[in-house]
Amino acid sequence: MALKRSSEKENEVVNESISGRKAKQLFSKENSTSKKENKILTTFSIEPSFKRELEELFSSMGLGWAAGIRFSLKEFSKKHAQE
Repeated sequence: MALKRSSEKENEVVNESISGRKAKQLFSKENSTSKKENKILTTFSIEPSFKRELEELFSSMGLGWAAGIRFSLKEFSKKHAQE
């Protein structure tokens, strides 16, 4: 049985995940120079039923998913900064 040695470029294409491509796009120099604010890519897991509850709550507030998460984190930070 013969093994084919693949080039580094082929490995990069195969090993690059969707989230990896999104992170590269987010942090690429082209995008970062046009934006004033640095972004941090964060990944977390929640239960699907809780996600639906949050989506409904954010929707009732007129917020999308990302805006709702940002709002929640800011409020959490304010609350705990006061204590």
